[in-house]
Amino acid sequence: MPMDVAFCLKMECLPLLPPSPLKSPSLQHQPIAPAPTRIRSSSLKPLAAQQRRSSLSIRTSKSTTTLTPTTTPAALPPKKKVLVPIGFGTEEMEAVILVGVLRRAGADVLVASVESQLEIEASSGTRLVADTCISTCSNDIFDLIALPGGMPGSARLRDCEILRKITCKQAEEKRLYGAICAAPAVTLQPWGLLKRKQTTCHPAFMDKLPTFWAVKSNNQVSGELTTSRGPGTAFEFALSLVEQLFGESTAKEVEGTLLFHAHEDNPRKEEFNKIEWSVDHIPHVLIPVANGTEEIEVVTVVDILRRAKADVVIASVEKSVQIVGSQDTRIVADKTIDSVADSIYDLIILPGGFAGAERLHKSKVLKKLLREQKLSGRIYGSICSSQAVLQKQGLIEDKRATAHPSVVGKLTSQVVDSAGVVIDGKLITSRGLATATDFALAIVSKLFGHARARSVAEGLVFDYPSN
Repeated sequence: MPMDVAFCLKMECLPLLPPSPLKSPSLQHQPIAPAPTRIRSSSLKPLAAQQRRSSLSIRTSKSTTTLTPTTTPAALPPKKKVLVPIGFGTEEMEAVILVGVLRRAGADVLVASVESQLEIEASSGTRLVADTCISTCSNDIFDLIALPGGMPGSARLRDCEILRKITCKQAEEKRLYGAICAAPAVTLQPWGLLKRKQTTCHPAFMDKLPTFWAVKSNNQVSGELTTSRGPGTAFEFALSLVEQLFGESTAKEVEGTLLFHAHEDNPRKEEFNKIEWSVDHIPHVLIPVANGTEEIEVVTVVDILRRAKADVVIASVEKSVQIVGSQDTRIVADKTIDSVADSIYDLIILPGGFAGAERLHKSKVLKKLLREQKLSGRIYGSICSSQAVLQKQGLIEDKRATAHPSVVGKLTSQVVDSAGVVIDGKLITSRGLATATDFALAIVSKLFGHARARSVAEGLVFDYPSN
């Protein structure tokens, strides 16, 4: 038996099998082998202090001697330590956005499973692998504990006694803690951690909050407690936590790398050569992934398309179905790319991440699938840096497209820099992390209609245009 699993079986937390998912009218979610070498794209890690050497001159009547003592580098401040617990039914967008944004800021983020195993299936079916199990965290001190929401994920966190003790101690000692979506009402409220705290949560759970202290803001900071409403407010939630941990300048720097608010004064979407995308069956969607793929983009697109009732397959181009994203989140794909080589998909979407995009480009099977996709007149697209993959394979010539600013200059297509999402016929492209939700909702609107996209956006608590 693997060591991590054997260890986890000793925990006093929860039974193996997850309970039946709880139903909520606004949260429509019916229905990771050792990690490879770290691939990290963040440029915001704390910088090491420069070494300084000094010379000491001692003068005597006989001679002058210069001593150059060996000096040690100035000590780095300890990293901010963050705990993000997950369980069966955790909302994947919230968990992965929290982890990705905080790691970009330089935090040492520990993802801990409250289950008796490290791999969990999130609320929309994405499988995530935790770094450790919660029983290993009992004696640790964290600068921040941040709880993702989702159902039944929030209830699984609530029922974990070890996590309850850790979080209550965090609150008692006046260290930062936070929760999003269902977690404030379903997890923190029964633990007594919302007393005299202004709190927000997902609209479907507002009635479970103390009426006098409940607020409808997207993000609410009340002393050491920060709460937020849902997947659509997860970036705002994570950036608020970054600011509290590291300061405003770091938060602004991370915000820039996310392209957050980069084009808020411009249209979210522009469309050219408009044609219908509708199909007479449940749309089949392929999302290929690789080590170094941007995990936030993967889970956002997958989560939203599955909420809209599309049939989505995550396929790994690696030898293993488990991949490690650009910010070290481990995701278990549904299949390998070889196993889908003979399948036909209505839509193929390439997520970004610079290292991941390079590995996608090297996949012969994926090249074949993309070539056939274009020749057959089916839909395809990409986000962030993966437009470079389409460019190298001649799939965006004579098309209007957008991309991550670092890739735009390499495109030979007509670049549209005024919108976060660009559609040209059966090609859809988007700029990056903070535009991933608009990107996915644009796909939903094209495949299912605007009303379906509006309904999904409402469940996310995401501000979406009425027309």
